[in-house]
This record gives sequence, C-alpha cells and structure tokens, in this order.
Amino acid sequence: MTKKSHYIEEIFTKFSLRDANPKPELVAPNAYCFLVCVVLSAQATDKSVNLATKPLFEKVKTPEEMLSLGRGALISYIKSIGLYNSKADHIIALSQKLIEEFDSKVPDDAEKLMSLPGVGRKTANVVLNVVFGKATVPVDTHVFRVSHRLSLSEGKSPELVEKDLLKIVPEKFLKNAHHWLLLHGRYTCTARNPKCSECILKDLCPQGK
Repeated sequence: MTKKSHYIEEIFTKFSLRDANPKPELVAPNAYCFLVCVVLSAQATDKSVNLATKPLFEKVKTPEEMLSLGRGALISYIKSIGLYNSKADHIIALSQKLIEEFDSKVPDDAEKLMSLPGVGRKTANVVLNVVFGKATVPVDTHVFRVSHRLSLSEGKSPELVEKDLLKIVPEKFLKNAHHWLLLHGRYTCTARNPKCSECILKDLCPQGK
C-alpha cells in the first residue's frame, strides 16, 4: 500500500467508525418524492426542503398526483425555497415525462435520469446512490471543498473531482463516501471557520500540517 493509499484508507476508516451507515438528510416517502426533494435542494438547504415537502407529501406521492395538484398549488408549498418558479416547472415536466416514458417509475440509469427536466449529473448520482444503492459519488459544494482540503483531488470541476474520487476511494467505502464527505463539509469542515479542533481528521489533514 502506497503512502497516499494508506492516507485515504485512514480517512475513510475514521469516517466509517464514526458513522457506519450515513443517511441523507432529505426526508421522502418513496423514490419519486426523493427525486422531487433533490431537484428542490439545488441552492437550498435540506432543512428548508424538508419543511416545504412535509405537507406536500401528505397530498402528493406519485407523478400523477403531482400533475393533478398542478403548478400553481405546487408553488404554494415550495415558495419558501429559492428558484421555486423554475423548480416547479421542472417538477411538473419531469412528472409528465415519468408517466409518458417510464411507466411512472424513477429509472435506475444515469442517462435516463438526466433526460428528465431539472435533473443534472449530481442529482442523478444522488438518486442512484440513495434510492438504488449504487456506488456513485455526487459532488456538491461540500464534497468539492473537502476533497480539495484533504488533497483527495485537485479537480477544477465537480465532474473531475468525481472522477478522482471514483479512482482513489477503496471500493468498500465507495457507496457511503459522498455522504461522509458532504456531512463533514456541512458540519465540521465548513467553508468559513472550519471546526479544526473538533475534527476527527485533524491528525491527518494537510491543512493542519
């Protein structure tokens, strides 16, 4: 094992010992609702999405029910979330496409997911990972920042960071890797004033050496 691979093994071992089975913070009753949540979460906090979708999902759990609800009523539930107009458009359109092309089911294929309105690479990877248990590594701002700070990647774009992580993270950790990096970035390795003194990686992190 090289020095670099030993370092990576140590990082993800520490993550796994702290939280062996990390979960997403978005709350949804089924795969379709989870997809809606992820679309809504762009440039918004998971907490704000959960607050908006809790009453929404009491009425809507399928693409058909979303279309019956309609765009105007949907907006009344999600107007507290940024970019709610365009997100409402995407959700109505993707619901229609799921009905017409995918038998109302969320597809378990990246290309098919990305064919849905409002679904990009990161959203598709989140759905594949959380709903279908696939070893994808969605890269958001937290994963991007932590990967750079830990010298796991020097990629200049989320896609390049994703490619690096898929190459270097040991297979046994890959399914949970993005959850660990995301939660670490959200609560410890924050953009401003990171909590280095509380960090479980403080003895490993290049920033502290």
